[in-house]
Amino acid sequence: MKARPAPAGSAAMRKPKAPEANRARIIRAAMAEFAARGFKGASMDAIAARTHTTRALINYYFGSKEQVYLAVLEHVYAEIREAETLLDLDHLPPVEAIRRIVEFTFDYYLEHDGFVRLVVAENQARGRHLQKSRAMRTLNRPVIETLARVIARGQADGSFRRDVDPVEIHKAIAALGMFNVTNQHTFAAIFQREMGAKGDVAGRRSMVGDMILSYLMNKAASIPIS
Repeated sequence: MKARPAPAGSAAMRKPKAPEANRARIIRAAMAEFAARGFKGASMDAIAARTHTTRALINYYFGSKEQVYLAVLEHVYAEIREAETLLDLDHLPPVEAIRRIVEFTFDYYLEHDGFVRLVVAENQARGRHLQKSRAMRTLNRPVIETLARVIARGQADGSFRRDVDPVEIHKAIAALGMFNVTNQHTFAAIFQREMGAKGDVAGRRSMVGDMILSYLMNKAASIPIS
């Protein structure tokens, strides 16, 4: 007996419409789920529920839970790197350019705590998922290149010391900015001082800029002691 064809409106016959919009919607939902629960705790069913779709459709677009997670990580890193390109630093003196980078980074973490939680979650996973991303190898180069150009200008005009590694400067800026978000609750409980988006945000942000610039402009520290 010949099998009856599936009805024209059935899921078996339909191809997903608006694939780019669907992918973007799934990534947004997955960002929230992974940020809240980490890779292990996140549920594909929960992501599907957030998007009012099915696990099958998510797998159709991404292939697996890990591929969804990697797509989310690449997306959030691409967002911050793209935002950094809009800073327009070339017309600023080196000292002002560094302060602008610091202030942007500090504020970005405050405004995108989901990004911070994803970074923390992936560090708890020892970065094993991120290491599988080919895109991540080049995605974060622009911020280092931007810092290198600013530092080089500062060295050329005598503002900055000579022995500066842009990667180390980026690390210091990120560490000081992230602490304000990642440790806000424990720090506040211990020292009874508001953290995160509360309290003296402008003062903390300015202090981070002062600390980074103090290192960059401390030329005496770069002279070897005989």
